[in-house]
Amino acid sequence: MSDNKAILIIADSERDSNMYYATGFMAPDPFVYIQHGNRKIMITSDLELDRARSQLKADKVLSFSEYERVIKKRGGTPSGLIGVVAAALREMKIKKLLVPADFNVEYADFLRKKGFKLEVKKGPFFASREIKDEEETGHIVRTLRETERAIRKAIDCIKKSNVKNGFLVSKRNSQITSESIRQIINVELMKVGCTAKHTIVSCGEQSCEPHNMGSGPLRANEPIIFDVFPKDEQTGYYADISRTIVKGKASRSLKKMYRAVASAQKLVFESARNGARGDVIHGKVMKHLTSLGFKTGKTKGKMRGFFHGTGHGVGLDVHELPRISKAKCTLKTGNIVTVEPGLYYPGVGGVRLEDMILITDNGCINLTKLSRKLEYIWGSRQQ
Repeated sequence: MSDNKAILIIADSERDSNMYYATGFMAPDPFVYIQHGNRKIMITSDLELDRARSQLKADKVLSFSEYERVIKKRGGTPSGLIGVVAAALREMKIKKLLVPADFNVEYADFLRKKGFKLEVKKGPFFASREIKDEEETGHIVRTLRETERAIRKAIDCIKKSNVKNGFLVSKRNSQITSESIRQIINVELMKVGCTAKHTIVSCGEQSCEPHNMGSGPLRANEPIIFDVFPKDEQTGYYADISRTIVKGKASRSLKKMYRAVASAQKLVFESARNGARGDVIHGKVMKHLTSLGFKTGKTKGKMRGFFHGTGHGVGLDVHELPRISKAKCTLKTGNIVTVEPGLYYPGVGGVRLEDMILITDNGCINLTKLSRKLEYIWGSRQQ
């Protein structure tokens, strides 16, 4: 970036991961980040000013109200947040701006009318986000461990359940549902400061739709897919993990699918390393599953087989670059990506296994420790 062009982000850092990455400051209301060369300047409301000055990764933290007063003294009329930004940029003699692709259109129009030149940069806005340092890896692993613990508690509930008329029931004879198991997971994560949204606990035919959250009673001898991807509210970092289990006996077809998905995961573990291309690895997975007899395509209006990406980056967003998919992408040391092949066939059910790996110079490290056991038979009582 040339010296006369500055990065500009206006957003709240609770929802905007680029703002949080740039500042390390969690705030629910929009504030301003300006990076001019190596100099970082923030403008915040008076409400956040003291906290910002003690926590922000910035060379200078300025007051929104102070700038409003300066504008009035000069005979101008404050135009809200964006008017303050324009005044600050003029004071810094900045005329050219680099903004993210989701930059507010109204703000962009205002700045262009005031003579500023804006260049929009597509993601990743900060390329360095793809490479996780030791601290970031630690944050992700911490979220992952809490996620594994929550899933273990949910699986334990299923493991200890009884079976009545083909449905899972608790020892008190209450029905076990997708909703009740999801609640166990989400509450356990909430207890340790993690927020899980759209947690998937899908059973039987529902498991054939990868993003079906699942609803209703859980049944014995049918696949139950867990897919949990919470955010640690303190650090902002996500984890992502999937498992498939059966309470009782899995069908022969489902066992065959499970072995195929596990072998596809292993293929990725053996292929992923610095310099490896994500699209090539994804192609290998597709070819491998097809060679095992699992074709992908639409039948009777429904997709079946393997019809999503093999993996994606995880960090301050649950889905970020790089990807292991059809899109051309090269893996680099320090990437943390998921490995999540799956197979989905109506009439049989779905299978998905998802682990998180850290890319290294010569291979990868599997960060996920959760058991991948399929069948949970012992301890059940048939009625």
